[in-house]
Amino acid sequence: MQHSPRFLALCEAARAQVSEIEIDELLAWRRDGRRIHLVDVREHGEWQAGHLPGATHLCKGILERDVEHAIPDADATVVLYCGGGYRSVLAALAMQQMGYRQVRSMAGGWRAWRARDLPVENP
Repeated sequence: MQHSPRFLALCEAARAQVSEIEIDELLAWRRDGRRIHLVDVREHGEWQAGHLPGATHLCKGILERDVEHAIPDADATVVLYCGGGYRSVLAALAMQQMGYRQVRSMAGGWRAWRARDLPVENP
């Protein structure tokens, strides 16, 4: 997908304020048993086509409205992902602005996960 220049600029500005996590680090956290809220911020159809094991679905369009019910602890470790790492970085910034302190965006998103042929779940 070719993204528009203004969208890319918005994402890069957000990326400067948000921590990203590489897939290898996320896998290590999971192996170590670290408590992580893994959140898929993609649209419903994307979620239905497959998602990361153990993920919760809160699409970007409802994230700010529903996240406090899904993850009430503002100190919880949260990893967000989307298709390629753009929407998740915007969502991570929004969560930080809402007071969440341990939010990360997964670099490369779903496409990077699938490129590595890592496990997925289907509803």
